[in-house]
Amino acid sequence: MDGLNRRNALKIGATLGAVGALAAAVPARAQPWTWSPEGSVAGAGAGADPMTVWDPEADQLVAGLIDRGEVPHVNNLLRTWTRNGQPLPAGLPNELRDFMEYARQLPQWADHGKLATAVQFNKKRGLYLGVLYGLASGMMSTVIPKEAKAVYYSKGGHDLKDRISKTAKLGYDIGTYNAYAPDGEMVVTCVKTRLVHAAVRHLLPQSPHWAHSAEEEIPISQNDMMVTWHSLPTTVMRHLTAWRVPIPPAESDAFLHSWQVAAHMLGIRDEYIPNTWADANSQAAQVLDPILAPTPEGAKLADRLLRLGTQLDLALLTKPVLGAFTRFLLGDQIADGLGIAREPVWDPLLRVSWGPFIAVREGILTVVPPTADAYWLFDEFLRQAALIYLAELRLPISIELPTMNRDLSQPPR
Repeated sequence: MDGLNRRNALKIGATLGAVGALAAAVPARAQPWTWSPEGSVAGAGAGADPMTVWDPEADQLVAGLIDRGEVPHVNNLLRTWTRNGQPLPAGLPNELRDFMEYARQLPQWADHGKLATAVQFNKKRGLYLGVLYGLASGMMSTVIPKEAKAVYYSKGGHDLKDRISKTAKLGYDIGTYNAYAPDGEMVVTCVKTRLVHAAVRHLLPQSPHWAHSAEEEIPISQNDMMVTWHSLPTTVMRHLTAWRVPIPPAESDAFLHSWQVAAHMLGIRDEYIPNTWADANSQAAQVLDPILAPTPEGAKLADRLLRLGTQLDLALLTKPVLGAFTRFLLGDQIADGLGIAREPVWDPLLRVSWGPFIAVREGILTVVPPTADAYWLFDEFLRQAALIYLAELRLPISIELPTMNRDLSQPPR
């Protein structure tokens, strides 16, 4: 395990969790919006239902770029913009340049001390984060109904591996030591992702397949982005807490803060970004937990994700093993809804041995119980999961604005 460094470990979940990295999601929330902006990082706000709020600053701008046919030229220029402190490339349309200069600024409430502490958290918990980003957050995205449909019918649904490599960048960049520093890449990744979201809002309503199945006219509202946000840090912290992983309060707060800054940089309004873990859990209980449900589109995406290990010929990353981990992390109801078969060996092995495995790794137990072989298998699973990223990711990664939706007449890749 020592041979797997933090850099590689943090890439695990970015691969399997690709469809979950702040993609389009529109949950069917029947209840009225009741979460108070007093629990946000802003501490106040208008209290508008986030399902009725999108990202007007970016949306009108990007729609114009698409309609005027300027996106290929913009994508070509933005391939050279890779570092947070790097000047924007010459030749960008003026209105785009002005927006990006504004959008790349960190919020005034960003705490660089907390961001530095978050680096320590990621270094110590990188292996757990990889599995959770991938098999908890990533697979959860396939049972967020509108997210699954939006991903499936957008251009990313055609070439899932390409989408994996690009959305992987968000999960990796947030865990780097210089994520928000001038020589880091997280700001660039967030701004480009914000532009991509705006492009999808403009393009996806033009897809007759999506329009036929969607319950809304415009995808990726503020509510939708927060749903997916909760599938990442909130879901991760819930599992770490349930596993009794000892986390100092300062590191827990710092991990949350790194994702609060990410939410802001992705265009989520401060009045919707939870201020504490208690606020996050309260909001997730309203917007995320009640809406998880399988769809035909989500089941197809899940099946393709679970087959990645088989395609890479990695011994422990077979579909049955990945399916068992998904069932263990997300529960029988979600696994059954995705059509994931029950595994007679791995299902009980995970239920019995994962808790002691965590305890041994954390030094809580001084005597290794008789299931030591299971612990080796879990460690090996973590190693091989990292290889998914290493095998699929081809550097440099370029997050680019789409110009079309998925062509369903072409077989997916």
